[in-house]
Amino acid sequence: MIERNENNLLTGEIIGAAIDVHRELGPGLLESVYEECLCIELEKRKISFERQKGIDLQYRDVDIEGKFVLDLIVENEVIVELKSVKRLDPIHEAQLLSYLKLADKKYGLLINFNVQMLKQGIKRLAN
Repeated sequence: MIERNENNLLTGEIIGAAIDVHRELGPGLLESVYEECLCIELEKRKISFERQKGIDLQYRDVDIEGKFVLDLIVENEVIVELKSVKRLDPIHEAQLLSYLKLADKKYGLLINFNVQMLKQGIKRLAN
């Protein structure tokens, strides 16, 4: 478990791991490849995470189980949604904000690996 004084330190660690993956692989691969490699980088840094975690929803007193799947939840604090798309659209941000709300988490990272410089493909969001 990583110690930190503020949440920006954790998101900074995640972004650093993502940058290392992007430097090694570059753009143009499948999202699943970037997810696998990001998990390797997080493990190397001894940062805990859960991968492909289902979250539930309740609609009008009916439980809807596991219909939403988070790419990663890091240190049980930050939801990381990975993309490999031409560009991030507002729907991608809306998706992450919905996940933050459903999972009752405050911080999220939207990371698009299909860019020349990874900093162009990163958005930090808060619920």
